[in-house]
Amino acid sequence: MRHYFFLDASALVKRYLHESGSERINFLFANVPLMHLKCLTLGGAEVFWICIRKKNDGRITPQQFTQAVSNLQLEVIAEESAFQTISIPDSLVWDSLDLVETYSLNSVDGIVLRSALDVSEELREISNNLVLVASDKRLLRAARAEGLLTFNPESDTEKTLLRWLAMPFFCQSHCERIGPFVQEHVSA
Repeated sequence: MRHYFFLDASALVKRYLHESGSERINFLFANVPLMHLKCLTLGGAEVFWICIRKKNDGRITPQQFTQAVSNLQLEVIAEESAFQTISIPDSLVWDSLDLVETYSLNSVDGIVLRSALDVSEELREISNNLVLVASDKRLLRAARAEGLLTFNPESDTEKTLLRWLAMPFFCQSHCERIGPFVQEHVSA
C-alpha cells in the first residue's frame, strides 16, 4: 500500500515561502516521489497569488518572490513535472456544494475536499491511500469526518509522515530505497 498526498494551497505554499510547517512540507517533497503529490490546478494558482501578495506588501523581497515562483513553476506548474495537478470541471464544483453546506466550508475548500474524496476512492480501488495535507483546521475536520487521512504541517509531527512512508518505495531525490531510513526513525 502506498500513500499519496493531496496538498491544499495552505500547505503547498509552505514549500515556496518559509512559514510554520515548511520543514515538514520540505521533508514530504524530499521523501515522496512527485508523482505521489497532488493539488488542484487552482491550488497552484493560489500559491502564486500568495507569493504576489506577500511581495506587494513587503513580507518577501522581489528576489524571494522570483525564487519562490521559479520553484513553483519547476515543481508544480511545468508540464514536464511529475507532480499531479487536477483540473476542476463544472461537475466537481456542483458536487462539492453538499460538503460546503454540511461543514460550512468556503467554496474552494469544498472543491478541494470533493476532489480529495474522489481521488481517495480511486486510490482505494487499487489498495492505496490518500492523505489530505492542509493547514486549514475546518477543512481538516471535514476531511476526517468524511474518512480521509489528514496531515497538518503546522501541528502534526514528522513521525506521522514517517509512519506513512514506512512502506518501501524509491525516494525521488536520491533514487534509493528509503525504507531502512524510515524504519530506523519510526522505531526511535
